[in-house]
Amino acid sequence: MKLRNLLPLLIVTVLVGCKAPAPAMTDDTLVTSQVNGVTLTHRYIVTVPTEFTPVNASYRALYAGSVMNTPDFGGKVLSELENGKTYTVLGSVQNDWLAIAEEDQPELIGYVPPRALVKSELYAQTLKKDRPRARKSSNKKATCVNVDSNSKACQNANSGTWIIN
Repeated sequence: MKLRNLLPLLIVTVLVGCKAPAPAMTDDTLVTSQVNGVTLTHRYIVTVPTEFTPVNASYRALYAGSVMNTPDFGGKVLSELENGKTYTVLGSVQNDWLAIAEEDQPELIGYVPPRALVKSELYAQTLKKDRPRARKSSNKKATCVNVDSNSKACQNANSGTWIIN
C-alpha cells in the first residue's frame, strides 16, 4: 500500500522538475551580444561582429545601398538604405564596414560599406562635389604638316607628340 502512494509522488516530482522547451529562434528574434565591452541588441539573423569600434554618430545615406546581415558582400540583403535618410552609425566593424541603426534607435539593423554613408554635417558638401562638371572646350588646333604627297604628320595639342598618318 505504501508503494501505491510512492509511485504518484515520484511521477509528480519528475514532472515538476521538467522545464518547457525554449522558444525557437527565428530571424526576427531579438538577441543581445557583447563585443569589445559594448552591448549590441540585434535581430538573430544579423551576425555578431568580431571587432567593434564605437562611433555613435549621425550619418546620411549617399545612395540606396544594401544593408547586409554580415560585414561583407557575401551575406544576405536585409533591407536597403533610403537615399538621403539619416542613420546612426553604432560603430566600425571588420573590413571597415559600418554597423548601423535607425536614427535615434539602439538596435543594430545591419552593416553597410563605408562609402554608402557620409557624416551628416558633410552631406551637402559631398553632394556638391559629386555633381558633374562641364568640360572645358579645347581651343587648341592640331598642327599638321605634309610629309610627302601621300601622308602628313600632326602634333597632338595636349602632349606635343607627333603622329604620322
